[in-house]
Amino acid sequence: MGQVISLAIVLLVFWLTLSGIYTTFLITAGVISAVVISALAHRMDVADQEGHPIHLGLSAITYWPWLVWQIIRSALNVTRLIINPNLPISPTLTRVRMTQKTDVARVTYANSITLTPGTISVDIEGDEILVHAITSDNATDLEAGEMDRRCTQFEGSA
Repeated sequence: MGQVISLAIVLLVFWLTLSGIYTTFLITAGVISAVVISALAHRMDVADQEGHPIHLGLSAITYWPWLVWQIIRSALNVTRLIINPNLPISPTLTRVRMTQKTDVARVTYANSITLTPGTISVDIEGDEILVHAITSDNATDLEAGEMDRRCTQFEGSA
């Protein structure tokens, strides 16, 4: 039941943040919408730890800023590649191992790879992700396992 209440609160805060207008009507509509959607999610049995992973909230405080920094760093590297007149790219497919235990953490890892410019998660097979990297250096960075380690810490398994 805690997942359902948390979902309703998150939906209401999201509603209020996006509307930016705080009249009685809109706040009431937001409360009603959040309660109805949360009740439907509960009835459909999707308001669980996978559908609404509130248990990851505290670890997100350290993971998300690190991920944003990786995205910025990679964006600058890709920009340097594009600006360079020689265009020194070396497209590479590589397989990186996943140490995450839950589906949520595995998806977080695959999405983190794709969010980072210069790399794209292509496929997941077993405990490996097939990744396309714009340079072999990008592939080597992923193979080193820092992002995997951070995602595993985010999940709470490490």
